[in-house]
Amino acid sequence: MLSIKDVVDNYFCAWDRAFITKDPSEIKRFMSVKFVGYWAHSGLERPEQYDYHYDLVSVLKQYQDAKKNFEIESISSRKNGQEYIVMGRETAEISGAEYPAKCMFIWREENHEWKLIREYIELER
Repeated sequence: MLSIKDVVDNYFCAWDRAFITKDPSEIKRFMSVKFVGYWAHSGLERPEQYDYHYDLVSVLKQYQDAKKNFEIESISSRKNGQEYIVMGRETAEISGAEYPAKCMFIWREENHEWKLIREYIELER
């Protein structure tokens, strides 16, 4: 099984490829069917919630020139190594403008693969 760092790197590479192809299937392969995400910024009172079934195709079609970068700040193991909490900073570059965010990703081992079960994304803007 890949290291969690390699899985995170591969996950963000999948996003970059999906921005080009507009095909979310590679991103979805990283997600547990139990996946739940939360996204927010300073203008929201409550974070927006989404799950495994959200419309990634519509999200990808919004961006013609986009890519993501992620810098891991910490990795914490829990449940005897069956889960990892990965904290870091994501920078989405969209049409030349940068959108930094603080992120927390929860990864769980499912059928001998690391699957994303939760993410929390808070834009720094």
